[in-house]
Amino acid sequence: MALQCCYGGSTIQTLKLASIPSTAPLSSSAICSPFKTLTITPSAHLIKALSSPAAVVDSTTTHVVKPQWKAAIDFKSIVENKSAVAENLKNRNSTASLELVIELYERLLQLQKEVEDLRFERNTVANKMKGKVEPLERQRLIEEGKNLKEKLVTLEEDLIKLTDALQREAQCIPNMTHPDAPIGGEDSSTIRKTVGTPRDFTFSIKDHVQIGKELDLFDFDAAAEVSGSKFYYLKNEAVLLEMGLINWTLSEVMKRGFIPLTTPEIARSLVVEKCGFQPRGDNTQVYSIEGSDQCLIGTAEIPVGGIHMDSILADSSLPIKYVAFSHCFRTEAGAAGAATRTLDMATEDLGAPAYRKYDIEAWMPGLGRYGEISSASNCTDYQSRRLGIRYRPESSTSPPTNTKKSKGRNLSPPEFVHTLNATACAVPRMLVCLLENYQQEDGSVVIPEPLRPFMGGIELITPKSN
Repeated sequence: MALQCCYGGSTIQTLKLASIPSTAPLSSSAICSPFKTLTITPSAHLIKALSSPAAVVDSTTTHVVKPQWKAAIDFKSIVENKSAVAENLKNRNSTASLELVIELYERLLQLQKEVEDLRFERNTVANKMKGKVEPLERQRLIEEGKNLKEKLVTLEEDLIKLTDALQREAQCIPNMTHPDAPIGGEDSSTIRKTVGTPRDFTFSIKDHVQIGKELDLFDFDAAAEVSGSKFYYLKNEAVLLEMGLINWTLSEVMKRGFIPLTTPEIARSLVVEKCGFQPRGDNTQVYSIEGSDQCLIGTAEIPVGGIHMDSILADSSLPIKYVAFSHCFRTEAGAAGAATRTLDMATEDLGAPAYRKYDIEAWMPGLGRYGEISSASNCTDYQSRRLGIRYRPESSTSPPTNTKKSKGRNLSPPEFVHTLNATACAVPRMLVCLLENYQQEDGSVVIPEPLRPFMGGIELITPKSN
């Protein structure tokens, strides 16, 4: 999937109509057992969920506190590994408050104990009333039980509020980081591999905007009138090139066992949050739909991640690999090129869910520099703990299940899957890449040979005659 988990630089947009900027990357995602395809250090795991009782409210009570969704975060592990977590926050330049999380967790433990003690007292009173009791004593017990019940309702509401506050703060804590990831900002990222070299042009090069206008491939002026600045129409061979990229990518990944999907382009806010994105706040680039709890998706990663939400998968079914096509509604800048390099991204450039991330950058002749065209992230169990995606190991004595609720006995306890997300083909950026790198001195553009079968055999885009 197109994984960009930390958005910045734009305030939240509230929509009445969905006529907003979009790009159309083709994305791929794999859900896999950590024992099959990933090697993860112990520090990357947050293992146990915090359990807190639901509110028990008398039928006459008018106010009920509803808990928000909860991620299966191992708060005990956070406390026990406080130094490592603090160092990780520092390395990622994260603003999450570890001290507040620990403070809220300790308060929660104390409140849970108070609730448990109060429940014990209430049960004790209830048991005393089961036997033969004098009328005056019974009346006293009734009054005592009523008082305990009222106190319990109040404490349980406080418990839900405190649990929610703890969840909100703890969900800001990013995933742990691979020990070999470079520390620092984007400039600290290291080049792992370079493929090819930038083309040495013997003529004055044009950028993709000029190429597109001269070959009648884009129409920015009409799009500006219809939709606003930064929109465009694709025309003529550019449309075939876009479709060719999509179909070529699908054919390649399907050979490797990926299941093709087209996805909904609207998702509930909670699903967006569970995938590690921020649909609310000053630094979001997620478009929210006015008067609803829905958002326009910024990547196919979100609806793909939600497919198996709250499910227990069969170990034998893993890895599950999807390639999904969708529009991506977000504000971003970028382009593409032909000479590429693979970067091991530094800690400050990792999205919150990413344990490790590799970017692929391509040479962009129009800008005279490399620019990102793809991003692949190992998210370990960060997303699955929020989405509730688990699997049951094959060591189970009974056949594994693939249902949301299993009532089987003698089964191994389910474990959280790991998710891998990568851009398969960011179509607009690849259009930029191809037009700029395959331009010819006479103004034409050569179509790369692998794409020609997906474009009706077209080999060359030439200037249109009057």
